[in-house]
Amino acid sequence: MAWNEPGNNDNDPWNPDKNRNNGTGRSDDGREKDTNNDDPWGRKSGGKDQGPPDLDEAFRKLMDMLGVKKSRKTGGPNGGGSNMSGKFGGSLIIIVLLAIGGLWAATGIYQVDQQERGVVMRLGKYHSTVMPGLHWNAPLIDSVSKVNVTKVRSLDHKALMLTVDDAIVEVGVGVQYSVQNPKDFLFNVRRPEDSLAQITESALRHVVGSSEMDQILTEGRELLAAEVKERMQDYSDAYGTGLLISKVNVENTQAPTQVQEAFDDVIKAKEDELRVRNEAESYANGIIPEARGRAQRIREEAEAYRSEIVARASGQADRFDRLYREYTKAPEVTRRRLYIETMESVYKDVNKVVVDTEGGNNMMYLPLDQLMKQRSASSEGATSVGSGNIGSLTDQVIEEIRKRQSATIRREGRN
Repeated sequence: MAWNEPGNNDNDPWNPDKNRNNGTGRSDDGREKDTNNDDPWGRKSGGKDQGPPDLDEAFRKLMDMLGVKKSRKTGGPNGGGSNMSGKFGGSLIIIVLLAIGGLWAATGIYQVDQQERGVVMRLGKYHSTVMPGLHWNAPLIDSVSKVNVTKVRSLDHKALMLTVDDAIVEVGVGVQYSVQNPKDFLFNVRRPEDSLAQITESALRHVVGSSEMDQILTEGRELLAAEVKERMQDYSDAYGTGLLISKVNVENTQAPTQVQEAFDDVIKAKEDELRVRNEAESYANGIIPEARGRAQRIREEAEAYRSEIVARASGQADRFDRLYREYTKAPEVTRRRLYIETMESVYKDVNKVVVDTEGGNNMMYLPLDQLMKQRSASSEGATSVGSGNIGSLTDQVIEEIRKRQSATIRREGRN
């Protein structure tokens, strides 16, 4: 049964004294209880007055339940209670407002980490950018968006592109970037990451379109990455994305899958060409210095020969001048001396000697080469003739001459 239904007169939430009876229709103070009053607002159930309840009476009952003590004045049955309830209601409203204000102020305190920057918007418009630390902004008026400016983010992009020599290549790059300007990152571009992907596509197509396929597939990848990074940063600054491109890596450059085998053959041929060129350069590097060394040796030998000939000619000219001066002094002696020296120079390399004996018509022949061979054989395989061998050979020659002269003299005496 509900508390305000007829017959439930003992459950008035606004007058606890009515609920404490002993079942006899009397309250605890002995006064009779009006058991016919079924209305919790103090109205009779049988009456025709069903209007709204009295707010002052309800507030008074609430104060009684809370245990608030108040003094009553004689001005009337309800005059003092109304004054007290008005004062308490004003204080309660102030307390509630202070609590709400404190809660509102507390919710405006926030902290920005070291790697972040806080972008403050006041009434939906950019106001300022705050640095790391503890800050306060008015709630419901200011809003703060925290942006991490130290985190290195990455973007992978791969696409088929056309080179300047009308070849199709598949290029894959990895882009590393970070937020440089939080304000531009949040407000200038709606989706900065999507804009960065489009910037990467545009810059990569521009650089690849102005390069040859061989350069992209082989040794030109580092130069390609540097040019793409520079162009991407220019585009990003022009669009105001607030991003800083830190590095661009060319991860993959290859021909399309449909013609990959043909491109592999081309690459192998180029590698073979490079290998053969390196071998030829290595051979040239070995031959050219050697040829230059021989040329230098021949040049130096020619220079030495020229110096020798010039010096010899100069010496001979000087000798001739001196010899002429001596000839003018003693012509006969000088002539004889010249003859002997000339014969000596002529016969010094002759292996055969013919001796003309005096007083006879016979000429004596001395085979010096044969004598030398015999002497070499008798010296047990000696390969050269020293000064002692020449002396003994001379003695043999002289002895042989004497023998032949003696035989000639004896032969002439008999005749």
